[in-house]
Amino acid sequence: METLASIGQFIKERRMAAEVSIRELARAAGVSNPYISQIERGLRKPSAEVLSQLARALEVSAETLYVQAGYLSDAKAPNHTTEAIAKDSELNEHQKSQLLDLYAQFVISNQEKEEQL
Repeated sequence: METLASIGQFIKERRMAAEVSIRELARAAGVSNPYISQIERGLRKPSAEVLSQLARALEVSAETLYVQAGYLSDAKAPNHTTEAIAKDSELNEHQKSQLLDLYAQFVISNQEKEEQL
């Protein structure tokens, strides 16, 4: 439950810092007001897709929310894939962000499949 509370608290803090109501965030992210409220109170664990939508609405990287939710490790050791994407001069910042989000979703999907086994 600690991870649920921490992602919920993080989202609430970001929302309040942006001076956005739950209703406004829900509309921007394409989810319901009660769902946002339940996430913020630590009652629901958002999926990777919802975290990605919330990240866009809050203007933070999806990877940041994935780490906060416990989907991705925030290990000190560099992840060579994310490092390579970040350093790629052939991609613009939007493309890098999209690619990192997609990569994180694949990692999360694989972790969820392993947990089900």
